[in-house]
Amino acid sequence: MKYLVTGGAGYVGSVVAQHLLEAGHEVTVLDNLSTGFRAGVPDGAAFIEGDIRDAAKWLDPSYAAVLHFAASSQVGESVVKPEKYWENNVGGTMALLAAMRDAGVRTLVFSSTAATYGEPEQIPIAESAPTRPTNPYGATKLAVDHMITGEAAAHGLGAVSLRYFNVAGAYGRYGERHDPESHLIPLILQVAQGRRPSIAVYGDDYPTPDGTCVRDYIHVADLAEAHLLALTAARPGAHLICNLGNGEGFSVRQVIETVRQVTGHPIPETAAPRRGGDPAVLVASADTARERLGWHPTRTDLADIVADAWRFTQHIAAADTVAGAESEER
Repeated sequence: MKYLVTGGAGYVGSVVAQHLLEAGHEVTVLDNLSTGFRAGVPDGAAFIEGDIRDAAKWLDPSYAAVLHFAASSQVGESVVKPEKYWENNVGGTMALLAAMRDAGVRTLVFSSTAATYGEPEQIPIAESAPTRPTNPYGATKLAVDHMITGEAAAHGLGAVSLRYFNVAGAYGRYGERHDPESHLIPLILQVAQGRRPSIAVYGDDYPTPDGTCVRDYIHVADLAEAHLLALTAARPGAHLICNLGNGEGFSVRQVIETVRQVTGHPIPETAAPRRGGDPAVLVASADTARERLGWHPTRTDLADIVADAWRFTQHIAAADTVAGAESEER
């Protein structure tokens, strides 16, 4: 089968594209490289450097489906630049859906987020939980979900939205390298590398066992496998929404201690005040994904997740060192 992966030069998109290739599929990556990396496009995938607003230039009936990862995704930035998020995430997806409709491509897997829920009323969080996003990023992703529901009902689209919790780890040479970085595990690994003096702990008085926030971490390879399963679960005229997570939470201090053990490096901590809008606990109920997709995560050990991320971080550091040396020689 032939698939278009939007945002396939980014973290999750690149891992999913690689999994599709390993499953024997034909893959085209569409990415404007605003946050992705050309090196993230897997070998064997066709690459189009372009914007999803122009997807009509490339989409045709030969594509079986679109897997849509292209989006602006920094929560903090979305608060100060909400217009960017509405334009990119909502406007871009609207253009993509129109291109799919015109090309007769009627299957979509959408990269959504747990940020659509906001402050949870119950833990673990099920898909039936109220959706009350606390920032424009989550609001735009929720708006896209509503848009997809309407597209499915009116035009027969078969769609699955996958709401991620905290994605981590790496898959071979494909991993997390945001700039700027905002996710906990890669930030702590920067401390282990000596690129950052300490890790800030934002609040230590939450109602959790050690006072720090608890989050659900899911390995990016488990996440990728869910996307391939979602392709077969999509049904014309229906929009399925599934949470993806381990169903188990780890506190900030547990993550820091795990990084210490995996890397063998000291990780100094710096106390910082709570950040507004940070819930004490965010843990997913992935029962729907298990029942409807047949998805069962297997890489659930936090130490293994960190170890994969650490190997990728060291690989990138070594590659950057080699590139720097070659540049100096020239």
